[in-house]
Amino acid sequence: MGKENKFVISLGGSVAVPEDINTSFLKRFSNFIKEEVKNGKKFIIVIGGGKISRKYQKALGEISKASDEEKDWIGIKTTELNSLLLKAIFLELANPIIFNSRFKIKSFGRYPIIIGCGWKPGWSTDFVAVQIASDFKIDRIINLGKSDYVYTDDFENNSKAQPIEKISWSEYLKIIPNKWTPGLGAPIDPIAARLAKKNKIQAIVAPGENLKNFQKILLGEPFAGTLIS
Repeated sequence: MGKENKFVISLGGSVAVPEDINTSFLKRFSNFIKEEVKNGKKFIIVIGGGKISRKYQKALGEISKASDEEKDWIGIKTTELNSLLLKAIFLELANPIIFNSRFKIKSFGRYPIIIGCGWKPGWSTDFVAVQIASDFKIDRIINLGKSDYVYTDDFENNSKAQPIEKISWSEYLKIIPNKWTPGLGAPIDPIAARLAKKNKIQAIVAPGENLKNFQKILLGEPFAGTLIS
């Protein structure tokens, strides 16, 4: 899976920074990635903004009639702060440059880990991950977030929502909102989904906390989660 053991990870802020910084998870996650690097794997990790991003966006909305672009910039800067934290955790294994705009980094070079964040308003970190995968000729992204599967409906508000193991991009786009809004909680947002469909990039949606399951994905073994293609 992944060309030449190269992987693009969209790491959900909901896992890394759910309320406060999830230091327990980040420690386990970073140790796991370091071990996989020893096995010859390379990773581009794009991290989301998490709950703190939504808190800032909510506060802004309550105080002023700010545009979605302004709210997006708050989200982008939150992802940038999270990416700086993640880069520092990996020390010399990670490229010292944050991947914060398209083509800023064009190859792994001597670094097995690249850390990315949000790029511009209207684009989520999922979109960034899909665009990077396309540019680096990697055929899928792995979305590690709060949701363990794609569901037929919002599973937090509908107890009858059913998990989906495999789905096409066309069918997926029918069950999520059609428009991007700052802080949208869909596993893969509609802008990213349309780009993935166009560029034939697959996505795996899987639970971020379950690193044993993540390892199965890396090894190409059966896993818990949803494959979108």
